[in-house]
Amino acid sequence: MKKRLLSLIAGASLSFTLFAQGNFATKDHGFVHGVSKNYEWPTDPEVLKKLDQWQDLKFGIMFHWGVYSVPGISESWALCSEDKFTARRKKILPGATYGDFKKWYWGLADSFNPTKFNPTEWAAIMKDAGFKYLIFTTKHHDGFCMFDSKYTDYSIAKGPYKDSKYSNVAYHVFDAFRQQDFMIGAYFSKPDWHCEYYWDPALSTPTRNPNYNIKKNPDTWAKFQQYTANQIDELMTDYGRIDILWLDGGWVKKANKQDIKLDEIVDNARKKQPGLIAVDRTVPGRNENYQTPELRIPKTQLNHPWESNITLTNTWGWNPRPKYKSVNWVINTLAEITAKGGCFALNVGPSGEGVIEKEVLVRLKKVGEWLKKNGTAIYATRITPNYNYGNVWFTANKDGQTLYAIYALPEGEKLPEYIEWEGNEPSGKMTLLQNGKRVKYTCKDGKVKIMLPQGLKNEALAFSFKVKK
Repeated sequence: MKKRLLSLIAGASLSFTLFAQGNFATKDHGFVHGVSKNYEWPTDPEVLKKLDQWQDLKFGIMFHWGVYSVPGISESWALCSEDKFTARRKKILPGATYGDFKKWYWGLADSFNPTKFNPTEWAAIMKDAGFKYLIFTTKHHDGFCMFDSKYTDYSIAKGPYKDSKYSNVAYHVFDAFRQQDFMIGAYFSKPDWHCEYYWDPALSTPTRNPNYNIKKNPDTWAKFQQYTANQIDELMTDYGRIDILWLDGGWVKKANKQDIKLDEIVDNARKKQPGLIAVDRTVPGRNENYQTPELRIPKTQLNHPWESNITLTNTWGWNPRPKYKSVNWVINTLAEITAKGGCFALNVGPSGEGVIEKEVLVRLKKVGEWLKKNGTAIYATRITPNYNYGNVWFTANKDGQTLYAIYALPEGEKLPEYIEWEGNEPSGKMTLLQNGKRVKYTCKDGKVKIMLPQGLKNEALAFSFKVKK
């Protein structure tokens, strides 16, 4: 462990690459977070151990769920008066003044009553789909808490859902997923636009930042620092084992003179949650234990921890007219991300009633069926130097003795008669994971050619083999 720790620290200043957009669009989302340019390895052995365990999991489910789910609009951002969000706000509530829109948005809490929410069913569905870890929005930028916070009444547990047995939603989500052996991640927004210590209600709110001068009002900012620390402490104390603290709102940072004393918050959190993975996304340093490219995949392989967070539809939260990505897209994206060394957090937005829609369930069930047969090529794998050739992605088991080749079937195409790649020449038998049978292959001039048997299911294929030394 000590030897590995020293080697990890030595690679601390790796830079982040440019990105490929792939076949998914970002334009519908309106705003996409940037990515930090450097990565700093943690030095806490318990954090390193948990990061290694997290890197085994590969596939996570992310839920964006809040008051925005009631009308099916974009989460939080329409509250922001920056130019890029004005058109969005006018489209949601035509003719309304900005003040009226904010009152309407805040008031959605009065009709958020997810009577069909069943956390046990959610967890069982996601386990069957092959997910291994959870990222759940406990609070987005709008400040609405999906947990029973002692420090605000703007919470799911204080509205019309307060008498439900699941009213403390985050507690029951975490508990249900924990029982299904998931690693548990709490998404938490550092900015809070509902909190009077971040957005003073007596002042206008022209940007996403505090609407008062922090330097001239240090007491007000100190109250926000304490408010943030108190809420994160609640999550770390009263909600069972938490593995990941996933912090959004990267503009809240020391460099922008918005110091929330995050070092202290994370240190205190780890006293109650040893080994906690902190994800202060887009802010490089000691509290960004893995990077989070949003709606994109790195162009090249990376050898430090990272996670692509990408939506299954065209929005993070539920919307009434979704554009769904295909099963094939999910599988191919998972293969690419895994081969490049990352994890894949696939986002789903439940409805205001607490329902995960049928179209989502159908897709996730098929993804799970593929992973039951081919998951060996995904889970608990690590990168291998020669990781891509055309539509083929390569992963390796931890000792590097076994390689896996995943043929990412292009959208709308049928399986070819044969698959080829260069390098990674096999030695001995090659097994098709889809059915556990051996396949025939030839090696000539550094090129590997696999003849595909008849009758295969038309889907991505994964092969297992040893490589020539």
